[in-house]
Amino acid sequence: MIQTQICVCIYSSTRFDFKVGLLAQKAYLTVSLTPDNLRPKNIGFKTPLKPKNQFLSHKRSYRGSLQTMAGFTMSLNLLLLVAMVATNILSLYHLSSTTNFFQSAVKSSPSSVPTVPDHLLRQLHTIRAAINHLTNHNPDKSTSTVSSTVSSSAPPKDLLLYSKLSPIASACHNYPDLLHEYMNYTPFSLCPSDADLAEKLILRGCHPLPRRRCFSRTPRATDSKPDSHVIWSRYSSCKSFDCLAAKLPGAGFDLSAEKSKSQFSAYKSELDLPITQLLQIAKSANSVLRLGIDVGGGTGSFAAAMKARNVTVVTTTMNFNAPYSEAVALRGLVPLHVPLQQRLPVFDGVVDLVRCGRAVNRWIPVTVMEFFLFDLDRVLRGGGYLWLDRFFSKKVDLENVYGPMIGKLGYKKVKWAVANKVDSKHGEVFLTALLQKPVAR
Repeated sequence: MIQTQICVCIYSSTRFDFKVGLLAQKAYLTVSLTPDNLRPKNIGFKTPLKPKNQFLSHKRSYRGSLQTMAGFTMSLNLLLLVAMVATNILSLYHLSSTTNFFQSAVKSSPSSVPTVPDHLLRQLHTIRAAINHLTNHNPDKSTSTVSSTVSSSAPPKDLLLYSKLSPIASACHNYPDLLHEYMNYTPFSLCPSDADLAEKLILRGCHPLPRRRCFSRTPRATDSKPDSHVIWSRYSSCKSFDCLAAKLPGAGFDLSAEKSKSQFSAYKSELDLPITQLLQIAKSANSVLRLGIDVGGGTGSFAAAMKARNVTVVTTTMNFNAPYSEAVALRGLVPLHVPLQQRLPVFDGVVDLVRCGRAVNRWIPVTVMEFFLFDLDRVLRGGGYLWLDRFFSKKVDLENVYGPMIGKLGYKKVKWAVANKVDSKHGEVFLTALLQKPVAR
């Protein structure tokens, strides 16, 4: 048997040497080819060769073996391709049959699908709120670098500012602990005694509060006395309205009809604006007062005094360690439990008068105050009145900040009175202003 070996050695880019050794015959042939003519030259024989015909026959048999091997390789590749295609088809068939099986099982037995308990859903919402809170306060550096490169997809800074100033319950996720405590209750039973917790969430911008499926606690009213219509366990200072009237004489907890009529009727200083004078100003300007809003109205003393004069006033108030909302309701008035930073739940241009009590003062952030004033402008009708009753601030802030801010509204100054605070140590003053909105813009 004759064995044939071909060795290819590349020595340069212009010369190729093919060495064909016939090991069985102990013959060695060197053929030098160039890319120009590809013709053999310098053929030398180290040992005598056999006849030429015998050499050509061995060469043909070697070429045939190469062709046979190439055909076998192609056949093997084709077989592997067919096997791969068949495997993918079987996998797709298996997946489709499994999906159809589960769909048919769900349709056939919907009752067998397990339901998620309510307490697990509440815990899931709390976890999501906590994750959002941590994400907002500790953003990932990698994501921040990516977001800085893609600035077009990031929300505008003004939009984020507006959502902070006028949150539509968007601030609830900033306080996951308080929210979790508020929503930790037993459904279809009595609600927890957590009125103070609700106040904390509302004052932090979490308003409106999430709804709950529990029964609110109500007082056991045994008679028509006002004290029996309040759950006094919520408040630690007093257990009756007489106690509150003695401790807070100027807060309006004296609910007698005579006291209500006498409120806002005296003129003791230039900061006072009696209701009779207010009605006379409106009458002289051919403006009718039918509906009003008392922002930060406390116990509803102004609304009660206007009710005696056939004017309906809605009071916004909060329960700061005292039953302010209950006092407003016991007077037959409507208490709105909303914070100052929230949009008033009133349609545009339907209110004749807006009064801002002492709750509206310099403690409100400047930007929030500006949004608040423009929201009051929204609800006022053309020709309506805005009454700032004893607005408290420093004199320099009134001249440089709040005065120009109020001037942006473009209202007519019907009354503008400034007086120093009696025990002022830092130049604090009070402002009483009655402003009239233009009839048309």
